[in-house]
Amino acid sequence: MFIRAYLRASTKEQDAERAKVDLQTFAKDKGLTVAATYIENESGASLQRPELFRLLCDCQPGDILLIEQVDRLSRLNAADWDRLKREIDDRKVRVVALDLPTSHAMMTATADEFTRRMFAAINSMMLDMLAAIARKDYEDRRRRQSQGIEKAKSNGLYRGRPEDVKRNRAITQMLADGQSWNSVIAATGCSRSTLSRLSKRRA
Repeated sequence: MFIRAYLRASTKEQDAERAKVDLQTFAKDKGLTVAATYIENESGASLQRPELFRLLCDCQPGDILLIEQVDRLSRLNAADWDRLKREIDDRKVRVVALDLPTSHAMMTATADEFTRRMFAAINSMMLDMLAAIARKDYEDRRRRQSQGIEKAKSNGLYRGRPEDVKRNRAITQMLADGQSWNSVIAATGCSRSTLSRLSKRRA
């Protein structure tokens, strides 16, 4: 049994490794060891998560995907969650979350087949429920954020996100040096819309 820890945060400003010690301690308390850790800063509302799928590709049947909370794995809409869950099921990977006590039994090999199947069924149902809650929380926060922005705009208070002057200066210099858009995006993580805007400004 290999335990593979998955750590995710939505933005580069957030600490994706924050829960690493908690996951290691949890495994140790079960008499087990985290064999590998996969860390990335990507939105849980997107399936574009290279480290998560690298983890799944590395897995063998019976391996454990260990997470702090279900929302670290998914804030996906229903269709994308079904796709991810199908990928996990096809690889026979067991999901264990610190905030999902019914999943903890997945880390013990002593239960008989009936007990394992019962816990697997309960765990699957609970995962679906918590994934749905995580998605609703994501949508609620996006809605409140949008409402706040609209209110600030109507009051003349919204100024948008401040420009990253230092980064944009570096991008402009890279463009001036003849670097391709793809290489600039790979080096800086900026979007094509930002690159287009800076390119037009430079022109």
